[in-house]
Amino acid sequence: MEFTLFTLLNGISYGLLLFMLSSGLTLIFSMMGVLNFAHASFYMLGAYIAYTIASRIGFWPALVLAPLAVGVLGALVERYGLRPLHKYGHIPELLFTFGLSYLAVELVQLVWGRTALRYPLPAALDGPLFTLFSTSFPKYRAFMMAVALAMLGGIWLLLTRTRIGLVIQAALTHPEAAEALGHNVPRIFMGVFGGGSALAGLAGVIGGQVFVTEPAMAATVGSIIFVVVVVGGMGSLAGAFIASLLIGVLQTAAVALDHTLGGLLAAIGMTAAFGQGTGHPLLNITIAQTAAILPYLLLVLMLIFRPRGLLGTRE
Repeated sequence: MEFTLFTLLNGISYGLLLFMLSSGLTLIFSMMGVLNFAHASFYMLGAYIAYTIASRIGFWPALVLAPLAVGVLGALVERYGLRPLHKYGHIPELLFTFGLSYLAVELVQLVWGRTALRYPLPAALDGPLFTLFSTSFPKYRAFMMAVALAMLGGIWLLLTRTRIGLVIQAALTHPEAAEALGHNVPRIFMGVFGGGSALAGLAGVIGGQVFVTEPAMAATVGSIIFVVVVVGGMGSLAGAFIASLLIGVLQTAAVALDHTLGGLLAAIGMTAAFGQGTGHPLLNITIAQTAAILPYLLLVLMLIFRPRGLLGTRE
């Protein structure tokens, strides 16, 4: 009971962090058709900018100011970097964001150094939220979950219940008609790209506390968020939410299991597939050791059997 409950809670909290990251990338792709390889770099910049602000005026101002700063930076990247490339197709856009991701890492190392940074939690979020079966669940994990759910609700309300959301959806499906009605579609694109970058920056503020803030943090999650976007369905925000929770729980549960594959296969009577006995090297691999590859295995299976993803419409 204890193992199941806390594994589920930790998996959901990790999954919600992945959703905070992937939601911005999903919005940018659904709006502009751009797969932004530098998206995880905005996550990293959010963490570092939040560290700088929190060191001077506290965590709560950093929670607001850091995503805004990253959003402005993202809007500038779209205006002066991506917009001139749109007419040349998607390959130059991909190459631009690919190069930008490496540039961001080098700039971070120049400004903040190569060593990992840790900044203290605010007093209100430090300590356990509750203790059950001698195991505690941190307040900060619960706060991270609450922020992710609030963000999901905010995005849904913005896109479905406001005039701005209607204009964004109109520019997505019928850009020529939206422009004919007097809406500045390029400016809408810039706003969406900046908003998606701000969401990544918000994830960086939150994730920088849970995980170590270091130059490699973008590379650590960069590939995972693309797995989330593809598994959920390209351009589907609801699909990204489901895929984030699925991958978060799957990886967390796998990490917590130290059973070997041999023991698992023996339980279902399939060790004969590897020959007699238990000496085959594959049988000695633990489930925890396979946790890192499970999202990519899920990605491969999804592309084989359902290329459009869980809730996506694009192949």
